[in-house]
Amino acid sequence: MSTSLPPAHGGRWPSTLPDDPGLALEGLTLAERILSVKAGRRVRAGEVVVVPVDQVMMVDSIAPSALRIVEEELGGVILHPERVSVVVDHVAPASNVEVATTQQRVRGVAREHGLRLFDVGRGICHQVLIEEGLARPGWVVVGSDSHSTTYGAVCAFGTGMGATDIALAMASGRTWLRVPETVQVRLVGARPAGVSAKDVALEIVRRLTADGATYASIEILGAEAFGPGERMTLANLAVEAGAKVGLVAPDAALAERYRVPAWLTVDPDAEVARRIELDLGRLEPVVSVPFQVDNVHPVREHLGVHVDQVFVGTCTNGRLEDLHEVVRVLDGRRVADGTRLLVIPASSQVLQDALADGTIAALVAAGASVGVPGCGPCMGRHMGVLAPGEVCVSTSNRNFMGRMGSPEAHIYLASPAVAAASAAAGVVALPEAATGGAA
Repeated sequence: MSTSLPPAHGGRWPSTLPDDPGLALEGLTLAERILSVKAGRRVRAGEVVVVPVDQVMMVDSIAPSALRIVEEELGGVILHPERVSVVVDHVAPASNVEVATTQQRVRGVAREHGLRLFDVGRGICHQVLIEEGLARPGWVVVGSDSHSTTYGAVCAFGTGMGATDIALAMASGRTWLRVPETVQVRLVGARPAGVSAKDVALEIVRRLTADGATYASIEILGAEAFGPGERMTLANLAVEAGAKVGLVAPDAALAERYRVPAWLTVDPDAEVARRIELDLGRLEPVVSVPFQVDNVHPVREHLGVHVDQVFVGTCTNGRLEDLHEVVRVLDGRRVADGTRLLVIPASSQVLQDALADGTIAALVAAGASVGVPGCGPCMGRHMGVLAPGEVCVSTSNRNFMGRMGSPEAHIYLASPAVAAASAAAGVVALPEAATGGAA
């Protein structure tokens, strides 16, 4: 079973969205179409709408504030508890007594209200919701994590919000949004050997810059050759260009897994703010260099930089296919002396599948440390915090100063293949497929 697919409960997931919404949707972008159908009227970029929410997601670090607002300021009522998921993933398991006490309180409130609770070890919120089928084409999914854009992998309008807006969505079942303008990214050509979805996503961020798509919908066309997990990587990093949402255009592959409404389609006449064409055939493996995600350069320009830690995981690249890529690149080699390799599967399903097919055994044999499914050291709270002066090659999504611990540490964002090659070499390195020879 691919861990990027929803559970196989009788084939394609049903949808509560109408096949014929009775609206004129011609000339609208994907984001405009979704919000028009949810609002019950034709809307365009720049308008403010109030729409029903199909799923509200809270992580352990934000849930206490959001639930407190519901209890103290909004009457203590959650309108649709079946549409709310709480995921304990950011500091899982708890790192100290204070965190443990907070998580204890969150569990109690979740059970009191009948909310769906994914506790320690189930995995990272975005991976879990996709696996559970709690994000579907045409849905509006709001999450208390900025990388909720990941749900755009299945063409759901996924977006991150703060505690107050999450609380309002829980209490009312609705949220307000400004309809975003659209930046259309068209992928053309075929990827060369060694070029991953992470490289493509980082190149998109480089082209747009960190604020080049602020509050926009990045709509990605031409991703038919990208698998479900790869599409999650593309949508996940949309927020690093400032996007409100990142939508991968639906296609036949998506329709095999979900019931995609007939109106959820790309209109070539839709008005967009900007169009970018990305020739995949011209790409090479890249790395995001400290301290900004859009500071993207070819890996070959940074070969030989000593690496203290390699981290493979997170909502960007902690899926089964990512772990497979690490094992493939290691090819029986061990982690270099003086370098640590941390591998944290994105979910318990990923972990189970990786145990079943021998991936975990191969990683441990190579010298990797395997952690509990969750976010791990991504935000510098536990399970691999960096010391001053240390260098980490990470498959995560942010390399800001102090992101993984000391502000004097340096984080290089890269693909699982580059991360694996770097772990084996002890320095920033390219995998064999990208060099034509040994890493």
